[in-house]
Amino acid sequence: MTLPLSVPLSSRLRDVRGSAIRDLLALTARPEVISLAGGLPGTDLLPRERVAAALAAAVADPSAVQYGETAGLRRLREVVAAHESERLGRALDADGVVVTSGSQQALDLVARAVLDPGDPVVVEDPVYVGALQVFQAAGAALHPVPVDDDGMVVDVLAARLAAGLRPRLVHTVASYHNPRGATLSPSRRAALAELADRYGFLVVEDDPYGLLAFDSAPPVPVAAYGGRVVRLGSASKVLAPALRVGWLSAPAELLAAVERLKQCTDLCTSSLTQIVAADLLADRAWFAAHLDALRAALRERAAALTGAVRAAFGTAVTCSTPAGGMFCWLEFTDGTRPAELLPRALEHGVGFVPGTAFAVDRDLSGAARLCFASNPPAQLHSAVQRLEAAWRTTAS
Repeated sequence: MTLPLSVPLSSRLRDVRGSAIRDLLALTARPEVISLAGGLPGTDLLPRERVAAALAAAVADPSAVQYGETAGLRRLREVVAAHESERLGRALDADGVVVTSGSQQALDLVARAVLDPGDPVVVEDPVYVGALQVFQAAGAALHPVPVDDDGMVVDVLAARLAAGLRPRLVHTVASYHNPRGATLSPSRRAALAELADRYGFLVVEDDPYGLLAFDSAPPVPVAAYGGRVVRLGSASKVLAPALRVGWLSAPAELLAAVERLKQCTDLCTSSLTQIVAADLLADRAWFAAHLDALRAALRERAAALTGAVRAAFGTAVTCSTPAGGMFCWLEFTDGTRPAELLPRALEHGVGFVPGTAFAVDRDLSGAARLCFASNPPAQLHSAVQRLEAAWRTTAS
């Protein structure tokens, strides 16, 4: 019989909050549950046939099954640099890009490269849970700034900076925020970049959703407004999460530090999936058509979910109107607490994430995040009917 061992863990780990979303995935994976919880792109929207063709072509190259450069496949870095140059309105060289195993690894590597325990970091409130975990693991001192319908309230940040706050990093999901769904306005983007220049901090612009604009061009990145911005990107939401391909662009000194740390972490990102990602992103005509279809499907799903919510709950909730991305944000006005509603909702066959999972300092006990990307409209309507039934049962 194997006896259990008592393993002392680091003090940093004790400060890392578990992800309520990841914990929910086991419950919502049951076939009878319609999940609005995980931030998962719809499997039916993923280009599986095109990925399969790219994989078949990739394995003909012996380098596809070999170790690669830590900074990433040169071809992929060139393709990413070309795409980023168009969005930024200025030239970005392939040497200004490092490929990572998803953008989550990029965020972790940036934090490890820049932060010492106790360093101040500004996060949004509500916060992207993956960022919260990274900064807690780094031992950072968190300073939350609220998010409203126009993204991070940069005036609040400016006031705190004027009062003496000196963060090393300011993290933002500026476009189609996770979880709030909001997009940072152009004036706030310019103001944030100007504050970074004035006070000397780095902005980490986490941008997995920026290309998922429904009815307009993608938002101009914060990095287009100033030079003290680290951009994180990902293939997960526009191609396929299983590729585990992300990237970052940053000042050269930081990129060199990230590359050294990545050598410690995983040596390199999968050569095979990098070749696939490069193939798909470089096929401009195909990728543009794929994005158009993806945006149209997400627009339809967002309208289906928000329309069903408003019809079912009326004035008992306020519901955001997504302009892109994957999420809508609910706030109950009748005193309902989604964390208390969730167990009953799961009994009725629907899952979501209570707002408390994303809270840093704010009281988000009346809020919830719903993901519309994972399910087609008919299932979204069914999900809202189940949620309404659970709500009415709880309220009675």
